[in-house]
Amino acid sequence: MALPFALPSISPRDAIADAVYRAVQGIDTNDLPLFKSALTEDVSMEATGMGVFQADDIVNKMFAGVGPMDTTHTISNVRVNAEGDGHAASMTAYAVAQHFRKGEGRDPASPGLLSGGIYTLDLVKDSKDGLWKIRKWVADFKWTQGDRSIMTWQQ
Repeated sequence: MALPFALPSISPRDAIADAVYRAVQGIDTNDLPLFKSALTEDVSMEATGMGVFQADDIVNKMFAGVGPMDTTHTISNVRVNAEGDGHAASMTAYAVAQHFRKGEGRDPASPGLLSGGIYTLDLVKDSKDGLWKIRKWVADFKWTQGDRSIMTWQQ
């Protein structure tokens, strides 16, 4: 059963953090509407070694390439700073992500790519649907381990 985009009865801090949870769960389940519910229309993403992506490239290249893969993105060490007016926030979080080609994740002999890093995000509260959304996403990858060639969308 899919959860609604807006979860009832969560704290303001958790509602802010939920944006990154929606984004990575959308990737891991190849759920484009869930992924897009976490992003502003003018979102930008900067990823170590990959450059800066604008909204269309995030969806049409990054999500289209990673979404179908067998992945898990685990988020921890979340710190949230809600700013003055209650409509802007920033946060940091650690991320560890495992990536396998589609259908190969359960095969122990399959090559995979494991990465770890720190996400720094600027978020805003959408006045239309009340959801917190990522406006700027910086993924500072500290390490990778494994086979980078499985990330064919980058080539």
